[in-house]
Amino acid sequence: MIDRAGLAEFLRSRREALQPEDVGLPRGPRRRTNGLRREEVAALCHMSTDYYSRLERERGPQPSSQMLASMAQGLHLSLDERDHLFRLAGHNPPARGGATEHISPGLLRILDRLNDTPAEIVTELGETLRQTPMGIALTGDTTKYTGPARSTGYRWFTDPAARQLYAPEEHPFLTRMYASGLREIVTLRGPESRAAHLADLLLARSEEFRRVWDAHEIGIRPHEVKHFVHPEVGALELTCQRLVDPGQAHSLLVYTAIPGSESHDKLDLLSVIGTQALG
Repeated sequence: MIDRAGLAEFLRSRREALQPEDVGLPRGPRRRTNGLRREEVAALCHMSTDYYSRLERERGPQPSSQMLASMAQGLHLSLDERDHLFRLAGHNPPARGGATEHISPGLLRILDRLNDTPAEIVTELGETLRQTPMGIALTGDTTKYTGPARSTGYRWFTDPAARQLYAPEEHPFLTRMYASGLREIVTLRGPESRAAHLADLLLARSEEFRRVWDAHEIGIRPHEVKHFVHPEVGALELTCQRLVDPGQAHSLLVYTAIPGSESHDKLDLLSVIGTQALG
């Protein structure tokens, strides 16, 4: 059963504890509100201001699990706070572990400060949870995929278009890396896991995947330097730095170019092209 008073009080306290800088918003000289405004939180949670305001006023319908997950992410809640939110709203909290898609507040705070840099947060299966605007300009909006296609590795073996973004000389290595990485996750998570289901789908669909899977390669790690072929700016040589959140099996990937290099100049151009496209 929903605890409307408890839910309203908790939402207000979390909203007032957040500062604009925490979520990548400008503070502005005339701000008098403690924390964020309701309309700002509503936008972060992908809901209407009216809907969110009614929850803070102990009114409105019981939020769905999907709506609660969106609120937990928009309010930058920890896993414990997320679970508390679900219980206040009368729902059982989602499972934790490798399958969770709730991004930790720490990773979100870092990502929110990287608007001028290509960056993304991904799950252990290569599912993109969040991208910066420059991340979208570099790789396209990879949060749009649904089902198994959310996984980069799955798209690699089932969608030829997925390979167009990478230099052809990188393809054989990436093929082995995706199969190796998936095998490690299957071993870690078990035969009933989402990773195991993904492997079964690929074994049924891709002869190439079956071949590399049968090689039983383990421990093939991504190269630090990645070679992209962007449709607008051409070849890009970017260094990928990875920050891992072991508690939630998520990684923050940040792509940079050596200052003064041709790729650095192309990233600057891409920032202009990407801004115009998003606008």
